[in-house]
Amino acid sequence: MSAIQDFMTLCCREQWRNGLFHHVSCEGDVLALQPQHHTGAFCLPPVDSGEKGFAWSRLIVDAELPQDSGLRIYTRCADEPDWKAWEELRAAFAAQEEENPLPLLRRCYGTPEPSGTDCWLSGTGRYLWVAFELTATGACMPSVTALHLRMGGDHMLDYLPSIYRGDDFTRRYLSIYNSMFQDMEDAVEALPRQLDAASASDEMLGCLAQWVCIEPGEKDVRARIRTALGDFESMYTVEGVKRSVYRLTGRMPLIIEHFSVDPNRADCRNPVLYRKLYGDNPYRFFILLDENAFASRDRMEWFLTRMQDLIPAGTELELVMLKQCVQLDWHTYLGVNSRVGSYIPAVIDENVTIHYDTTIGGATT
Repeated sequence: MSAIQDFMTLCCREQWRNGLFHHVSCEGDVLALQPQHHTGAFCLPPVDSGEKGFAWSRLIVDAELPQDSGLRIYTRCADEPDWKAWEELRAAFAAQEEENPLPLLRRCYGTPEPSGTDCWLSGTGRYLWVAFELTATGACMPSVTALHLRMGGDHMLDYLPSIYRGDDFTRRYLSIYNSMFQDMEDAVEALPRQLDAASASDEMLGCLAQWVCIEPGEKDVRARIRTALGDFESMYTVEGVKRSVYRLTGRMPLIIEHFSVDPNRADCRNPVLYRKLYGDNPYRFFILLDENAFASRDRMEWFLTRMQDLIPAGTELELVMLKQCVQLDWHTYLGVNSRVGSYIPAVIDENVTIHYDTTIGGATT
């Protein structure tokens, strides 16, 4: 049996917009029941199969149906595109503020299809009319994202002797297993796409993230999965720690390691100050962040807890919050060109070089 099935899919705004709306709105590419209403309907214009006497079969609706909500599906098949009731429905939907069009819709379409979003159609005809009735008694509204209509492909009945092929009951009975088999084949065929972070569904994306030890709640999970291998290889380097801090805070930190400010080095300018600031522990490093990096104390504690798993083993992390300030020194820019310092008198002669920042003035200036 061939795994290839031909489906017509309706899933975008351009395909919905010519339909009839009653308390249902098109939000992007999704048909959704309006929040202020508990019942609504949408009627799709006739779908053309291009073949007279076409035998419609499987209809699948992709829908979000929260608790206390429902979906009814109405269908009608005919070889002629002219359906007088369609104009009546159009007029009723246009005047819906004066009269509820739902009773007319139910009379025109007749009995709805069996409950569910995957059903078998037994009608024949070139054209197919489909209508949805959405209901909700809770706060969450139902919605429809796509409609799939089976247009062709192999059927289990095609592999039986011809004596069985004209039996409608046998076709309908085998269609249950035909759909199950096809769904399994589709799932197997889609497996490589589901294992690719770029094309995986949102549900599968969470599994892929857990496989590579990435929290699903992180930003841009798809990009994180693609770079996970390289990130793990450099996680415990200086660049890796900076990257981890940036992902948790959105700020690029400064990292100071002990050997960079070792007070025992011969070239250390101020050993006493460095020992006071950075201590003598060679396994401690410092992360310097802006004082506005955390919205609250709890957020900072969460950051420190998360970072314990993202630093090299045997090392200690100390967080330093930097405050914005102005340090007054001999040369300080305070918004105007200025120099802070005491006046030192000087004797100028042919042996003295006057530098560009030299202040010249008298003793009383």
